[in-house]
Amino acid sequence: MMNLFSLSHIGRGTFLSIAVILGAAVLIVLANLTTTPASAFHVPDHIVALLGKFLCYAMLAVSLNLVWGYCGILSLGHGAFFALGGYAMGMYLMRQIGTRGVYGDPVLPDFMVFLNWPELPWYWTGFDMFWFAALMVLLVPGVLAFVFGWFAFRSRVTGVYLSIITQALTYALLLAFFRNDMGFGGNNGLTDFKDILGFDIQADTTRAGLFAASGLALVVCFLICRTVTRSKLGKVLIAVRDAESRTRFLGYRVEHYKLFVWTLSAMMAGIAGALYVPQVGIINPGEFAPANSIEVVIWVAVGGRGTLVGAVLGAVLVNFAKTWFTAALPDIWLFALGGLFVVVTLFLPKGIVGTLGSGWTALRQRKVSEAFEAGSDEPPGKAPQSPGARSNVAMTGAQARTPEPSLPDAEPQPAE
Repeated sequence: MMNLFSLSHIGRGTFLSIAVILGAAVLIVLANLTTTPASAFHVPDHIVALLGKFLCYAMLAVSLNLVWGYCGILSLGHGAFFALGGYAMGMYLMRQIGTRGVYGDPVLPDFMVFLNWPELPWYWTGFDMFWFAALMVLLVPGVLAFVFGWFAFRSRVTGVYLSIITQALTYALLLAFFRNDMGFGGNNGLTDFKDILGFDIQADTTRAGLFAASGLALVVCFLICRTVTRSKLGKVLIAVRDAESRTRFLGYRVEHYKLFVWTLSAMMAGIAGALYVPQVGIINPGEFAPANSIEVVIWVAVGGRGTLVGAVLGAVLVNFAKTWFTAALPDIWLFALGGLFVVVTLFLPKGIVGTLGSGWTALRQRKVSEAFEAGSDEPPGKAPQSPGARSNVAMTGAQARTPEPSLPDAEPQPAE
C-alpha cells in the first residue's frame, strides 16, 4: 500500500470534476461577496447556505458510495456518522456562546441551566477548543465504525443482515440522543450558535467561508476515494464486492479491507456533518432518523453506484428536487422520491452517470467496429494500436499473451 496515494491513480476525468467543483465554488463566492443585490449576477446569502448544504450532502453520498459502490456494503445507517460529526461541531459552537446565552451562564449551555444541571459533564470537556472538536469530528464516528465493523465483519455478517444491523445502530442512537439526561439537548438538540473561530456565524463572509470550506472538503474526500479505488486496494475491494468467497479463498483478509474502508467512510461522513451544522444552525436527534440514511442510498443509486461523480450528482439533483417540491408541492414529495427510486431501479440500474458511461462505451465500440468493417487491421472490441505497438506484440510472442493478474499478490492466510 506504499503507492496508495500516488497521483498516477488519478485520471483526467477526476481532475476535470475537481476543476468544475472548485471553479463553481469560487464563482459563487465571488458572486455573493463582490456584487450588489441589484446585480443580475448576485447570489443571495440563502442560496449560498443552501448550496453549502448540498456540498455536505455530496460528501456524505461519496462516503457511502465508497463502501456500497466499491465494496458491496449497503449501509442503511450512514446518517449516524454524519450526525455524530455534527454533534461534535455543535458542542464546540455551544461552548463558544458563553455569557451571551439566555441565562448568561459562562460555562453551562442554556438547556443545561434549564434542566438544573449542576456542572458540565465530563464528556463536554475540551470542546471549548476548536482543534479538540475537529479531532472528535474524526474520532467519534471513526471509533464507533471501527468497533461496529470489527465485530460485524469478523462474524462475517453480510448482505441484508448487515444492512438491518446498521439501521438498528442509527435507530438506537436516535432514541439515546432524544433523552434529556444524555446531555445533548434532548429533542431540541443544539442551536442558537453565535460564532465559529471568533467570526460571527451569521455574517456574509463567514457563510461564504463555510461554503468554500465545504467545497474544499468535498474535493479532498473525492481525491481520497479516487486514490483508494484506483489503487491495488481498490481492486481488492471490487473483488470483495463481486466475489467475496473467492477473494477470501485466494488468501486475502477480507475483514481487514472491509474494516479499513468502512472506518474511512465513517470519518468522511463525520466531516460532512461537522460542516453541515454551522451552515444550518442546528443539530438535533432527527438527523439520526433511519429515513435520512435511506435517502442517502437513493442519492447514490440515482447518480450511479460505483461512480464518485455519480454520488455527487445524485446528491445535488435529488436535494434540489426536494427543495423545489417541499416549497411548491410539499404533499407529494415522498411519493415523488419513492417513484424516483423505483424508476431508477427498473430503468436506470446503473444510475445517471453509469448509464451515460455505458452508452459512451457502446458508441466507441460501434465506431471501432465500423472502422474494422471499412478495412482497418484492428478487430472490433480492441482499442486502436500504432504499427510499432503491433510489431512489438508480434515479436514478444507468448510473453504478450501472458495475462496480468487482476489482483495484487496476497499473503497466505494461516489456517484457523
